[in-house]
Amino acid sequence: MITVFQTVKDDSKKVHYREKIKGYMDRAEQIKDHVNKLKEEGKYHEQMKIADSSTGFSYESLLKPYIRDGLTEVWVQDPYVRHLYNFLRFCEMLLKCQCKVKTIHLLTSGRGKDSSAQQTSALAEIKQSLQSQNVCLDVQYSSTIHDREIRFNNGWIIKISGGLDYFKKPKVPPKECHETTVDIFHTKHTKKT
Repeated sequence: MITVFQTVKDDSKKVHYREKIKGYMDRAEQIKDHVNKLKEEGKYHEQMKIADSSTGFSYESLLKPYIRDGLTEVWVQDPYVRHLYNFLRFCEMLLKCQCKVKTIHLLTSGRGKDSSAQQTSALAEIKQSLQSQNVCLDVQYSSTIHDREIRFNNGWIIKISGGLDYFKKPKVPPKECHETTVDIFHTKHTKKT
């Protein structure tokens, strides 16, 4: 409509198009405000389908809208934290945000004797690094967990079907993603069982 507006010579038509454009822009702002209000109230559910090899889906771009000032504690449940670099990047993203995260809980599974020792060692390094930033990393292991989710103590839950490891091996930036689904919702609207 804006391109049509720019080519119109008739002043009365320009006034008409200008009013229509203003109406559309006002309506878009109202919708944006309404969605933000729903997010604030926790009455919002979003599902994103990330296509294979797509880019632009960093932890920050996915999660930042749900990280608020009151966020102090995060729970990560991911049985397959294989690429610890991704978990480290997730922790770094939390530290860069305006929130004051004090505790990160990780529930994962060990994968065998050799890799489990390597995983434990790498997580100990991450824990030490986070401690220097006054953040506690609490790591627990379970051989029975299957689901992957991130919970914030402000009530938001993020379920990523591929867990934190939804990135392909990096060749060069930008990082490409594996096909995955992301569900974001609030605990206010979940049934307790």
